[in-house]
Amino acid sequence: MTSAIPRSQSKFNISAYLISDGPAGFLLSWVAGFVDTSAFIILFGLFTAHVTGNIALAGSSFVSADTETTITRLLMLPTFVLTVALTSLLARHARSQQWCVFGVLLTAEALALGVFLVTGMTLSPALIIDVQEDLILPIGISGVIAMAIQNALMKEAKGVFKSYIPTTVMTGNTTQLTIDVVQFFVAKLAKVQTEEVQIEAAESLERIGRFVPTIVGFALGGLLAACFVLVSESWWSLSLPLIIISILAIAAYVEHGRKSIA
Repeated sequence: MTSAIPRSQSKFNISAYLISDGPAGFLLSWVAGFVDTSAFIILFGLFTAHVTGNIALAGSSFVSADTETTITRLLMLPTFVLTVALTSLLARHARSQQWCVFGVLLTAEALALGVFLVTGMTLSPALIIDVQEDLILPIGISGVIAMAIQNALMKEAKGVFKSYIPTTVMTGNTTQLTIDVVQFFVAKLAKVQTEEVQIEAAESLERIGRFVPTIVGFALGGLLAACFVLVSESWWSLSLPLIIISILAIAAYVEHGRKSIA
């Protein structure tokens, strides 16, 4: 009589894996790094993923008496704020309807990235070869909208990520990573290994494991964007972030539907 060998009940699920904390954080950071670097190169120093750089550049343009550039940079701030507000309202509505919030917000970002791509290709098929504010403004606004949605998404996609980690701005992530590395080694090198010290080391290591993929993803996205834009000299490179966000959205819907059936 042969006994059956029990097989693992949990099979690998690609959709669940893609929208889990680590992979989703890495991919979203990669997208932000790619889009922000692409826009910075193509749109002469315009940031799409965060507003801090645009405010600083607006100040620099103001001092240089460059009125058009100053206005362009400053207009990114209300665009960003309004988009975040609308994204938050969309997330609240999706939750009230018991929709897949993560999927809905990713779909909104994919649509915005598509508009960014089409706007750039329509207004300037061969990229912008000199500073033309009349072209930079509409293209830049469409890019900021896409990245503002991602900023809000990280806050509103409750239950997807263990805790809030920005995927568009790496300053805070790098700061926290450095603090956690110091905390981990201080705890590990402590002469007296109390339970409190061991818990501190374990918590630091867990956070390090979550921050590293995010930072690496952003850096890789930025590096590849520079290569693609400089080599292709076209807007088509921005189709890569669009594809990744679309895949994540599909994975989110599939997983939501699977859990609903279960």
